[in-house]
This record gives sequence, structure tokens and C-alpha cells, in this order.
Amino acid sequence: MTLFGIGQIGCSPNELAQNSPDGTTCVERINSANQLFNNGLKSLVNQLNNELTDARFIYVNTYGIFQDIINNPSSFGIRVTNEGCCGIGRNNGQITCLPLQTPCSNRNEYLFWDAFHPTEVGNTIIGRRAYNAQSESDAYPIDINRLAQI
Repeated sequence: MTLFGIGQIGCSPNELAQNSPDGTTCVERINSANQLFNNGLKSLVNQLNNELTDARFIYVNTYGIFQDIINNPSSFGIRVTNEGCCGIGRNNGQITCLPLQTPCSNRNEYLFWDAFHPTEVGNTIIGRRAYNAQSESDAYPIDINRLAQI
């Protein structure tokens, strides 16, 4: 079973719109809470693997994968990390995408679809790295590909 951690909610267009002084600096108090939750989830994976020996659990570090995308978006083909492709207000994040609203025409260049949710591109990056980890920190203790081989 795979347990995905929480991504950087403090870097979502909604949080940037409401709590970032410049609309680009992630909200650290939110991200710190995300990291606390993720650390607990990773510990839970250890506990479950020790207690339920007939099952295998892995943790996917969505937070770290998001950090990689935000730090170097162009290496993933992403141009915009701080705005939603569809939304209203500052960062297209104050009100999420409404029915009949026209989204951006270049959605493949955005990390976020709306005020909260990653685009297909963002989710694809997370999914690929969960399946085949690019770094040791992407998945713990193994990635989904290795889990499927057990």
C-alpha cells in the first residue's frame, strides 16, 4: 500500500494569495505543519511494516517532489509555479476556478490547475517519481516499482 504525503500547501496559489507578502514566497507556517504531518506518516509506515508483516507499506514524499519542481520548474517544463491556471484574484488563487470560466491556454506550463490542485503535468511528475524514485527521498523504504516486484 502506498501512502502519499502532503505537498507544499503553503506554496499553493490560495495560500500565496492570502498570506504571502509578495505572492511568490511560500507560507512557512503552513509548510511546517505539512512537514510535521508527513514525518508522522513516514513513522506510521515503519510501524505498519513492523506490525503487519504480511503487508508492505511505502511513503511517497510529495512535499520533497514539490520542492524540486518549485526550485527548478524549467527542468520539468513548467513556467508558472505560483498561480493557478484557472481562478480569480491574486495568483488566480483567491477564488477557485468557476463553471464556464476559461482556463489558461498553456496549462502544461502551470504547476497548479486552480487555487489548490496540481495540474495534470504536476500530478504526472509526482506519479512518475512515486513509481520510479529519482532520489532516495522520493519514496520510503522503496518506490512503487520495487513494491510491485515483491
